[in-house]
Amino acid sequence: MLYVAISLIIIILDQIAKLYAIKLLKMNAPIVIIKDFLQLNYVENFGAAFGILQNKKMVFIIITTMVVIGIITYIRTNTNLTITMKIALSMVIGGAIGNLIDRIRLGYVVDFIDVKFWGLYDFPVFNLADSFIVIATLLICYLVIFNKYEF
Repeated sequence: MLYVAISLIIIILDQIAKLYAIKLLKMNAPIVIIKDFLQLNYVENFGAAFGILQNKKMVFIIITTMVVIGIITYIRTNTNLTITMKIALSMVIGGAIGNLIDRIRLGYVVDFIDVKFWGLYDFPVFNLADSFIVIATLLICYLVIFNKYEF
């Protein structure tokens, strides 16, 4: 049940943040948090990570649904997974569902976190769901590489 709660909390935080982004940022200038590094900037992303595969809504809905079902099945059938691995997988589920809700409800994903590395690199705009997915993926990679994902 802890893992369901983690996913739900991520979904709720992500959706609340996106509602505020729509309300405060849409049709407005970006809000600069740290000059030349971090700003809040409203973007409608019709594609996947880094804007690839634009306007493939149904493909993303189907793939996301399959991935979420696959992860849930994996967690339920592998009782020897560590707590850390289950938490990481729950983070992926929460992030994936957060973006899936946007795709179904709006037809695109709301992104708003805009990081620039002082003119050296302009990172693609992302959201909280993306952040949880990336952090979880890095954690899963670590656990798998160092064989720490099972008891």
